[in-house]
Amino acid sequence: MSGAGLVVAVAGLGFGAEFVPIYRRHPEVADVVLVEPDAARRAAAAERFGLGPGCADVADVLADPRVDAVHLLAPVPLHADLAVAVLEAGKHCASAVPAATSLEDLDRLVAAERASGRSYMMMETTVYARELLAVREMHERGELGEPTLYRGCHLQQLDGFPVYWQGFPPMHYATHALAPVLSLLGTTVERVSARGAGRLTPERRTGGFDNPFPAEAGLFALRGSDVLADVTVSFFQTARSYVEGFCLYGDRRGVEWPEDNEGDLTVHDMSGPAPGSRGNRVVTRRLAPRDRPELLPEPLRPFVRPTEVHLPGAPAPTRVGADHGGSHPFLVDEFVRSAVEGRPAAVDARTAAAWTAPGVCAHTSALEGGRWVEVPDYRSS
Repeated sequence: MSGAGLVVAVAGLGFGAEFVPIYRRHPEVADVVLVEPDAARRAAAAERFGLGPGCADVADVLADPRVDAVHLLAPVPLHADLAVAVLEAGKHCASAVPAATSLEDLDRLVAAERASGRSYMMMETTVYARELLAVREMHERGELGEPTLYRGCHLQQLDGFPVYWQGFPPMHYATHALAPVLSLLGTTVERVSARGAGRLTPERRTGGFDNPFPAEAGLFALRGSDVLADVTVSFFQTARSYVEGFCLYGDRRGVEWPEDNEGDLTVHDMSGPAPGSRGNRVVTRRLAPRDRPELLPEPLRPFVRPTEVHLPGAPAPTRVGADHGGSHPFLVDEFVRSAVEGRPAAVDARTAAAWTAPGVCAHTSALEGGRWVEVPDYRSS
């Protein structure tokens, strides 16, 4: 790291383009290097963000001593190999989810982070979304009471996506639907039983995966907790608009994700029966989860909502989205600060493995008709 701050390479300028302005505005980042094999896309991003021409291959930035950190936004099958390569090159690594798609690769990732002494962070959006921040406050204040049941879902239609998504095992991408409860309760998954739903049509099985299911649903037993996590992930043949969220029910309050994915939470507050009656009284209301910009460095605060910024060297202002509940600036800030402060990131390799492995094991269970599968305990590794 130079005296002016980190030099961060952003690898993958589809979804990754949303992160470039945030890095450019972070007070601990000196420069951003663009990595993208599509030369036209890379050139357009360089002009839009006022940056240098960048390069086509991650290997180029791994060999560049000026680069301190790499944020990977590559296709899922490349995540584990690229992350291990980044760490072995002595650079800090952020990666889009999932961290890997096999237990063997998760073990490699944990070992690579430990050996490198560098920071790894899986950029799990849900744990920094405004919705989860609101529920976390309720939980910490005891307003939920004793949690009982968690339901997570990620329903998305991947028809027309690149071939490496066709037939992708749904539970291999379970972190968005599962991580919130693990983060909130500070626990991990002990074992899982899952089943597949439906049967993929032949044209949706062209990605080379061992998956016959358009959707998978699982029951996840948590270590040291009586809460049951019920998670569903579907990528094909399920007629529902996109939703990526959760519901959590305690013995005093239940909170449900917006039906249309964005908007107000539904809150159910329960009290005992009215005198002389049976059942419990429940009052239902809507709650708009508030933004938490005060938790961020001042230059990053506008990014919790869609905004327009004029970056140094850019020819004009650029519009920046704020998908995933405004989580992106929180992810960037945590990754950058972990690197600068020389400490593990909030979602370091062991945590990433603990949040990713249950989905890997769930898919194994689904292929075997619902057999309970034990999940490794990465906290003790």
